[in-house]
Amino acid sequence: MKSDLLLQTYGADSSGMVCGFLFSSTLAGRPVDADEVVEWLREREANGDAKEASEFLWLHFNLAHSASERWMRAQLDLPETFFDALREGSHSTRIEHADGALRAVVNDVIFNLEFIPSEIATLWIYANQRIIITARLKPLRSVDRLRASVREGEVFRSPAELLVHLMRDQADLLVQIVRRTSADVDRIEDRFLSQRPPQNRLDLGAMRRMLTRLQRMLAPEPGAIFRLLARPPRWLQQEDVQDLRESTEEFSVVLSDVAGLIERVRLLQEEIISRLEEQNNRTLFTLTLVTVLAMPINIVAGFFGMNVGGIPLAENRHGFWVMVLLVAGFTALAGWWAFRRRKER
Repeated sequence: MKSDLLLQTYGADSSGMVCGFLFSSTLAGRPVDADEVVEWLREREANGDAKEASEFLWLHFNLAHSASERWMRAQLDLPETFFDALREGSHSTRIEHADGALRAVVNDVIFNLEFIPSEIATLWIYANQRIIITARLKPLRSVDRLRASVREGEVFRSPAELLVHLMRDQADLLVQIVRRTSADVDRIEDRFLSQRPPQNRLDLGAMRRMLTRLQRMLAPEPGAIFRLLARPPRWLQQEDVQDLRESTEEFSVVLSDVAGLIERVRLLQEEIISRLEEQNNRTLFTLTLVTVLAMPINIVAGFFGMNVGGIPLAENRHGFWVMVLLVAGFTALAGWWAFRRRKER
């Protein structure tokens, strides 16, 4: 409990901001703190778009910090619909164009040391011509990779290019998950084809549930972007629109791979279940055959074990062998009937 709380609040300052960067079209992002952000916004408001129109901010907030929403409301000119999206229950992936800005809800894998892909969290994004805001409750891997790229000196010409980079990082992480899961499926399939019992049979169910959840959470994204590309904001450059289109195509290919892997896992599960059912049927037939073969001698033993008078062949010196022949004959007849029934099936 304590370690999870530390993980959620790690890196955020008193305003709830995890990181902030000031970009220009020709220079790499420069780290800024909350005070510098306020000063930059005041200068932009005082001087209008005449001062460094090519500059823009990326601010990343931790919503688990109680001060983050208050600070955004006080210092940033964000629409109320963005804060409504933070509180709504629907976390389906989407990108919307409203009031000249982009609002997005993106689902991604939680950043943890175990790299458990079934753990998914949501990232909320607001972007216009001069600022891009990202907010999350739990650390995400795609955001961590984007921060690493910025710190390594990568240049971004606009907030839209930053958003495209984030989406491509998300697609790359999904590709890694698909490759890792595919390798696990290959191992289970090889063991199955070599006639050895698959020890990780239960893992297939977990893989299928995880991939289905990823597909359900991420699949709406390409359609939402296609709707955005039909009517993009005016401040989006032609290069940004093209990058969005290319990233959408890449993401569609990844989602197609996920769907193919889900179908492969499903078929492998069916084959394993079919083999197990065949083994169970053979075991059941063996038990049935033993029961049928033992039935005549059990019946005869039951009758001759009664302590009553008039037991047949009691005085015959060959009575034992007569009964052995009778029991053997009935047993052979029962065995022939059981094998015949099996062949008919």
